[in-house]
Amino acid sequence: MADDVTILGAGIVGICAALSLLERGQRVRLIDRGEPGQETSFGNAGVISPWSIIPQSAPGLWRALPGMLLSRNKPLAVRADTWPRMIPWGLRLLSFGTEEKMRGAADAMDHLCAPSVDLYRRHLSGTGHEALIRDSHYIHAFRDDAAARDAFESLGYRIRAEKGAPMDVVDHAALKRLEPAIGPVYRAGITIGAQARCINPGRMGQVLAEKARAMGARIICDEVRALTPTTDGWAIAGRDRTYDTPHVVIAMGAWSAALLRPLGYRLPLMAERGYHIECANPGISLANSIMDMDGKFVASSMEGGVRIAGQAEFGRADAPPDQRRQAILARQAKSVFPDLNVEDTRFWMGRRPSFPDSLPVLGPSERHKGLHFCFGHSHYGLMMAPKSGEVLADHLTGVRPNTPIAAYRASRF
Repeated sequence: MADDVTILGAGIVGICAALSLLERGQRVRLIDRGEPGQETSFGNAGVISPWSIIPQSAPGLWRALPGMLLSRNKPLAVRADTWPRMIPWGLRLLSFGTEEKMRGAADAMDHLCAPSVDLYRRHLSGTGHEALIRDSHYIHAFRDDAAARDAFESLGYRIRAEKGAPMDVVDHAALKRLEPAIGPVYRAGITIGAQARCINPGRMGQVLAEKARAMGARIICDEVRALTPTTDGWAIAGRDRTYDTPHVVIAMGAWSAALLRPLGYRLPLMAERGYHIECANPGISLANSIMDMDGKFVASSMEGGVRIAGQAEFGRADAPPDQRRQAILARQAKSVFPDLNVEDTRFWMGRRPSFPDSLPVLGPSERHKGLHFCFGHSHYGLMMAPKSGEVLADHLTGVRPNTPIAAYRASRF
């Protein structure tokens, strides 16, 4: 039996797209060089946040960049061979730092993030692994009381409040009641409610891939090397064979732009590499996800221990990890969680596919029939994945979605 749709990429975005298509009666094939859900989404902080709708570029960002680049903890870094691409990309990022553009991006992000918790629970329903998603707060932690109060009045938090986010500014004592493991360095925080966290994103990817298989999807391990239009669809060149399909979805994350370049697409997609350490015998437990607003990392309890995830390093997707970041993350974590055991840690690096406006490319190509996009979700892939799959499936099956698809078109670049 022929497949209606072939999805290139079996990360969490591709898996969610497959589930939504299968629910609509489509025959689906996924092709990926690795195991489903074990690349970028495997190692994220597990935050599933309907209120993570603020783009990376904001008014005044340029003032913060030197400190982020030169800080001892290096929350932002650019590899030397990446600067020629980084400079024009960074200038484009800064150009989005106006209130008007920030609000427009937040509206588009809201459409994808708002239903994420409910959609994941629907996808996990009946798998026996529903407990992978847990209700929680997202705590933005500050080292200074005044900084927390000032942030709460800033544009990003005002936009969240306008869209209904339940938020409070809390002092150190309240933080300790929420999270006893927090040390004295955090003097205040902003708590954001109506959120959830995934306690094992990699396992959730496996569970949802198995559900897709049970619903009839075929998942093939192969390396996609080229994509060519044919008279009635597309030819996909793998290592040793070619796959034909009437509809192809590009969901290959940071590798998507290179695959599309021979077709004439020039997209400003960067590999924004993120890292984590996972402390296997942490000695503490966290009930919520905690973001350090100075160090730009997130701490969360996982099935395998306490995960400290963060850093933004721009470089080639295939460049080796910077091993120094293991010690940086361990030092940062120990400074805010004094009782955390960082002696037995696992170290990981992944590649966020980032556009300068923080929005993905999503929906049908305006230039090639049967070609569809679903990539570039930046820091927000885990939370945007299920709704992105819904939007894509609606377009492929002729349903008119109530989503402003123009905001995600490739032609915006």
